[in-house]
Amino acid sequence: MKNFLLATAAGALMAGAAGAEEIKLGISLGFTGPLESMAPAMQQGAELAMKEVTDSGLLLDGSTVTAVTGDSTCIDAAAATATVERLIASEGVKGIIGGMCSGETIASLENVAKANGVVMISPSATSPALSTIEDDGLFFRTSPSDARQGQVMADILSDRGITSVAVTYTNNDYGKGLADSFQAAFQEAGGSVTVNSAHDDGKADYSAEVAALAAAGGEALVVAGYVDQGGSGVVRASLDTGAFETFVFPDGMVGNALEANFGSEIEGSFGQNPAAEGPGRDAYLAMAEEAGFDGTGAFSAEAYDAAALILLAMAKSGSSDPATYKDSIMEVSNAPGEEILPGQLARALEIIAEGGDVDYVGATAVEMVGGGESAGSYREVQITDGKLEVVGYR
Repeated sequence: MKNFLLATAAGALMAGAAGAEEIKLGISLGFTGPLESMAPAMQQGAELAMKEVTDSGLLLDGSTVTAVTGDSTCIDAAAATATVERLIASEGVKGIIGGMCSGETIASLENVAKANGVVMISPSATSPALSTIEDDGLFFRTSPSDARQGQVMADILSDRGITSVAVTYTNNDYGKGLADSFQAAFQEAGGSVTVNSAHDDGKADYSAEVAALAAAGGEALVVAGYVDQGGSGVVRASLDTGAFETFVFPDGMVGNALEANFGSEIEGSFGQNPAAEGPGRDAYLAMAEEAGFDGTGAFSAEAYDAAALILLAMAKSGSSDPATYKDSIMEVSNAPGEEILPGQLARALEIIAEGGDVDYVGATAVEMVGGGESAGSYREVQITDGKLEVVGYR
């Protein structure tokens, strides 16, 4: 009898091992380009979730998860498309964390991921256009749409008593979508936008753009740009010419590079980026610190959540096939079910294996709404003594 039990146990182990696979997930981010300073912490966030699941040994008969990275450049749609094509065709990834910026995300989704039936969850592509894009149920995002960010930014300005601003935006889907969303919300609240004009990235001199902005006037300048590119160029030209003293920074400008580039030169300037407060964020920050990276980096927590959602959806559906697990992403991200925070992915996999339900809250208080995107919350930040300081959440 004992020998029979041992043989049965060995057979079960062999069956489990036979069912295990190496699951590759792609990470398509702008490791070069206008947001390159944000990409490393985003990659580390996604890989942290993958390691947590692999270490648990509880995903699909003990399958392991491996990250394969690719440079989307953030702004070059052709380069991003080629990167995602490589990840899918050559590397055989079963899902993609990315893209990073809205335009290249749209291109990669429409030209490659959709045609190949591969799920993409972006941590940071926020254009309102992605809310209604035809995606065959393959696209999700863990950061909220800029339709909401525009309203949040308008509320922050109104609460600070600012009634008149000039707006400059990076000349792409992200910049224009956010600038238009903000202008509509701010004007509805009684504010005035003196000018709403584009700037191109990659220029050495933004004095002409700043001169036009200064001529229009405003109590502050809203810079809907990229901190590693033209957005910082506009701020530098504004400071050098004395055109503006107070700046308003949406998510593409809120990063550690802002402190490094300007510090106390922009004292009192403020802005917002997606982030949640509470036990989920606290748990993620502690995990990141233990892993040796800064979890407060913009969209790092959103990248952790993107990877976690893909892996929990695989477990829920019993398959690593995107055509199968895509339908489980909304299910694991919303109630009903036991709430799951960072560091509890093993517990989530146990619940799913037992036939139970999970409500993945994660690091960013994930709540998926129509179109597969996060309802989202924002942290309000301000430059105080040359450093980014969190002053509240909305």
